[in-house]
Amino acid sequence: MAKLRAPGGCPWDREQTFDTIKPYTLEETYEVLEAIDNRDWDELTSELGDLLLQILFYSEMAQEQGTFSIDDVLDRLSTKLVHRHPHVFGDVQAETSSEVLRNWEAIKAEEKKKRLAAGGGKSAKEPSHPDSVLGGVSSAMPSLLEAHKLSSKAAHVGFDWPNVEGLFDKLREETEELRKELEQFPEPGPKPALRGIAGSGQQQIPDELRARLEEEVGDLFFVLVNIARYLSVDPESALKKTNRKFKRRFQWIEEQLRASGRKPDESSIDELESLWQRAKQLEKSNK
Repeated sequence: MAKLRAPGGCPWDREQTFDTIKPYTLEETYEVLEAIDNRDWDELTSELGDLLLQILFYSEMAQEQGTFSIDDVLDRLSTKLVHRHPHVFGDVQAETSSEVLRNWEAIKAEEKKKRLAAGGGKSAKEPSHPDSVLGGVSSAMPSLLEAHKLSSKAAHVGFDWPNVEGLFDKLREETEELRKELEQFPEPGPKPALRGIAGSGQQQIPDELRARLEEEVGDLFFVLVNIARYLSVDPESALKKTNRKFKRRFQWIEEQLRASGRKPDESSIDELESLWQRAKQLEKSNK
């Protein structure tokens, strides 16, 4: 990496900055997750290398500007692992994973207090409310993951539903609140966009109503994320798999229609639904 960035190295690599590399970091992270979902271990080997490249890239750029090096990154990680596992490297007792997590959060909170007491500069990750249990949750992460993190941290201090039925009650409550707002929707009520033109035919509704609808839909998502958390399901991964399932089935429908010289927008909704059900049945029979 040092040679790629040096004079006479790769023109593209030399032009990159912290900001230009960020999108690739996110892309490579998702490709790692997809390889894991597919249980493609050969591909995972490659994708982990690509993800590691991102760390090397940032570290090399930081070393060039005299901020830190890859050695500093690894040293900080090693120190953190030792410090946050006193039940392994020290004399603290932690027999269960829940005890480990409680210790981990307490250690993180103490580290945060020390940083603030030392007068360290406030980073983007530093909370605006340093005493809040939610302070360490970054708003830059994907919204499903952020919701999962926020609710998990609140649950660790006892702010949680006593059982999963309470969550389903909350889901019904939020659904009813959304339906109540829809009573204010202009006639003839919500309808899908025009066929054949993605995003066209969007209905004009008052800004105030749109804001309330957005809030209620957000509440629904938040409850669903909590149901996933309660069931120990990763909501981001679950939705990714559903996205891939939808894509797989719809592309099968396109193949069937293409064989008869047609496209989806040249077919009736009844035919599309019939093909969708066939796609589902074929997947079930192949499992």
